[in-house]
Amino acid sequence: MGKLITKIASKRADMTIIAGVAPKGREYIGKDIGIVASLGENIGATVVDDLESQIRNGDVIIDYSTVEYSMEIMEMALKHKKSVVCGTTGFSQQQMDRIKEISKSIPMVYAANTSRVVNLMYKLLQIAAKAIGDTADIEIIEMHDRNKNDAPSGTSKEIGHVIAEELGESLEDIAVFGRSGKAERIPGTIGYHSIRSGDISSSHTVMFGLMGERLEITHHAHNWECFAQGACEAALFLKDKAPGLYTVKDVLNI
Repeated sequence: MGKLITKIASKRADMTIIAGVAPKGREYIGKDIGIVASLGENIGATVVDDLESQIRNGDVIIDYSTVEYSMEIMEMALKHKKSVVCGTTGFSQQQMDRIKEISKSIPMVYAANTSRVVNLMYKLLQIAAKAIGDTADIEIIEMHDRNKNDAPSGTSKEIGHVIAEELGESLEDIAVFGRSGKAERIPGTIGYHSIRSGDISSSHTVMFGLMGERLEITHHAHNWECFAQGACEAALFLKDKAPGLYTVKDVLNI
């Protein structure tokens, strides 16, 4: 994601990259991010291992890192009154509560998925859930690469919340994660199935199963560029915005 965001942002006339932030100890610390991101040229921004040394020079931080470092980033952003686009997933409820508290003081976009098409998918799922959700058996199948840390994915959780809200339910009350043994399907539940294999970029399918027919709504990401493009759009969206926790739906006005 860092390489793709660098690629996209460096080509935009309305964005300037101040610096990239990488883990301590990497051999490319101190090098131009254009070279590190394989753009083949210097773009005048350095890769650093200390965000605090650069945070005053920018307006917005685009964060795709780890849960632990994301929380540090948000605390730094709060301290320096900077905007944040956060695409990290896997936060606990306590951490999400802290994120919501921080967003009362700075503008922030939190998005488990910054793809324009995925967020359009959410709208389609709302329509389907409203029309047939109370009579369908709903299953969510999500696939990612072997290195993804959290399961189910943040996107599939957002999908579940979208559907559950249309059903007038709490996802925590109706979600079932995987199955084994002997038992009939519990009516009114949403089933989750997570696949981790090879270099699958991202794939989410929602199945609405009825007697004699089924509806499937699927999104496949062939690479991560769509997410990087959405992250840059979200960063621009935050310019001059009031404090608050925004979503990609706000960014795209859908």
